[in-house]
Amino acid sequence: MDPLEPFFDEAPGDPLPLPPELAAFHGTLRMPRRPDRPLVFANFVASVDGIVAVDPPRGNGADISGGNAQDRALMGLLRAAADAVVVSAGNLRAEGEHLWTAERIFPPLAGPYARLRAALGKTAPPLQVVVTGSGDVDLRLPVFTGAAPALVVTTAAGAARLRSQRATVPVAVPAEAGWIPLAAVLRAAGLGPSARVLVESGPTSTTRYAAEGTLDELFLTVAPILVGRAAAPRTLALIEGLVFPPGRLAGRLLSVRRAGEFLFLRYALRAATPLAPAHAP
Repeated sequence: MDPLEPFFDEAPGDPLPLPPELAAFHGTLRMPRRPDRPLVFANFVASVDGIVAVDPPRGNGADISGGNAQDRALMGLLRAAADAVVVSAGNLRAEGEHLWTAERIFPPLAGPYARLRAALGKTAPPLQVVVTGSGDVDLRLPVFTGAAPALVVTTAAGAARLRSQRATVPVAVPAEAGWIPLAAVLRAAGLGPSARVLVESGPTSTTRYAAEGTLDELFLTVAPILVGRAAAPRTLALIEGLVFPPGRLAGRLLSVRRAGEFLFLRYALRAATPLAPAHAP
């Protein structure tokens, strides 16, 4: 696998103690720590025209990236650096056999990922935080029965539904009755200042998190394809469900890397108030 070719990097924070294999692949990776709450970052792969999934839930980011090795290796690196990974119930239903760990997404670097976590003082895989309003998740799935610690964050109604499965998976219920803001999810998971949280939810949930002002950074792989949008098959863009006035949800470019025809971008984001709910094309 060819390493990422760096063009520009002004990311803040201290450099992570990358093992030689990861340093050779990515170069220096800096991540800041927030004094008031966790650092929250999302990771997506999108087409040049901004599509992240075709025919969901069957289609996902792997269709857009074509299984690009560098994209998967970077995803593994971000998981290895994270204290927790937040996923939505929709993601879980679409990828029921998945574990959101570094070695699962890119096994060839499993050893270096483990050494990075050890150097960061992390003795277990990242906490798998599954967010569901309805409680419609199967607690027998690998994410709840594997080596990684797991937590379900849901509503009171969702918790009642989950209790019928008689499982021992921890369940947290914030005060919110409907949509659960990401800040409430993080509090329920016990994730405070100095924690690093990777969001791998779908675009609709991630858009809401960005609107709430809780999403600090976006790692975006741009695949060299164009997809388009039509009534069928359904496609999802990076931003779904809300419309932001131009310039209101803006990013500051932190780094640019390249591997072949793929670009690997990193942005710092700021909060923005959406204009209105988006309408499907």
